[in-house]
Amino acid sequence: MRAIVVESPGGPEVLTLAEREDPVPGPGEVLIDIAASGVNFIDIYFRTGAYPQPTPYVPGVEGAGTVAAVGDGVTEFAVGDRVAWANVPGSYAERAAVPADKVVPVPDGVSLEDAAAALLQGMTAHYLTRSTYEVKAGDTILVHAAAGGMGLLLTQLGKLFGARVIGTVSTPEKEKLARDAGADEVIGYDGFADEVRRLTGGEGVPVVYDGVGAPTFDGSLASVRRRGLLALYGAAGGKVEPFDPQRLNAAGGAFLTRPSLGHYTATREELLQRASEVYGWVAAGDLRLHIGRRYDIADARTAHEDLAGRRTTGKLILTP
Repeated sequence: MRAIVVESPGGPEVLTLAEREDPVPGPGEVLIDIAASGVNFIDIYFRTGAYPQPTPYVPGVEGAGTVAAVGDGVTEFAVGDRVAWANVPGSYAERAAVPADKVVPVPDGVSLEDAAAALLQGMTAHYLTRSTYEVKAGDTILVHAAAGGMGLLLTQLGKLFGARVIGTVSTPEKEKLARDAGADEVIGYDGFADEVRRLTGGEGVPVVYDGVGAPTFDGSLASVRRRGLLALYGAAGGKVEPFDPQRLNAAGGAFLTRPSLGHYTATREELLQRASEVYGWVAAGDLRLHIGRRYDIADARTAHEDLAGRRTTGKLILTP
């Protein structure tokens, strides 16, 4: 099979197309013919070594496809089932053997491409808006990078739950996408904290969803209201440096969390519940996916360069 292989951490050039033996499902695993793989910032963190990973490895932690074989002890899935998974490496390939307890069914009405595009970011948006901070009708929330894959989903879910959404973007094209997703106010990054205060009558917002990191952190902290929450769920723009916790006191007793999907899908029950709700919203049209670009698996390097260079909107997909 064709697969992308990383022999050592580094830049996009370490993403090398290679021929590898087809994987064989072990006990408790399913073999999946991959139809589409999601490209995510976490793939860049692994590739660069920011998140250490034993090498060599096949990158990509999100995919969807059809079950080709099942290993011993697997009873939940059968050959021919349409399935998807997230948070397990190996999706930049034509086939992958995945633990069955990490795999979720794809319902009728959701294509395999949409299943791959929706799962990791969709479940992330789910836990951020349902569990990390439960968005309620009447809330005003701040969503950074509102035209990105995560930002578009967070904006739509914010509106679905009755919130007023303020989104930050960097270009007029991205502003249009954010507004099309339902953002009530769309602002630039320069001086955004002052603008958030103005738009909220000086109060600030109960929650900031920040996947950018270092460039926005200070402004995000300045945007939360008294006892508000800064949900720092990523660092696409760079890692936040250590800081004095007294700053949370100075910000009105603000809360800071650095969550990740694994903490919110720790049990099989929770994984299935979040995936089912996300796919239900997609099937019902409540959550519209914007696939910004599609790449052949051989062009994984270009996909990483485009994502890191902020030249994309929405979700990026690889197809084998």
